[in-house]
Amino acid sequence: MRVGVCTVELSLPGVSSLKGKRSILKSLMARMRQQFNVAVAEVDDNDVWQSAVLGIVCVSNGADYAHGLLTKTVEWLENGSYNIAVVDYHIEMI
Repeated sequence: MRVGVCTVELSLPGVSSLKGKRSILKSLMARMRQQFNVAVAEVDDNDVWQSAVLGIVCVSNGADYAHGLLTKTVEWLENGSYNIAVVDYHIEMI
């Protein structure tokens, strides 16, 4: 069993309140769970309006599949219709 862990740092330009940030992230995380069947949570920068750090996790039999799934998830974030920018990400296999 392999566990893939991805940490993604996001920039949320134009967000002017914590409520606006939560609205964007709630919708974004629900779509990620539904489309990629991953677990996702905000893990850092909780009180910063225009920045967020998400932790994305998946479990698989193979490391290659888990890495590929997390890579596709990050690509989806980069190319999505949400007004966000991926600043940095890191994928780790456990």
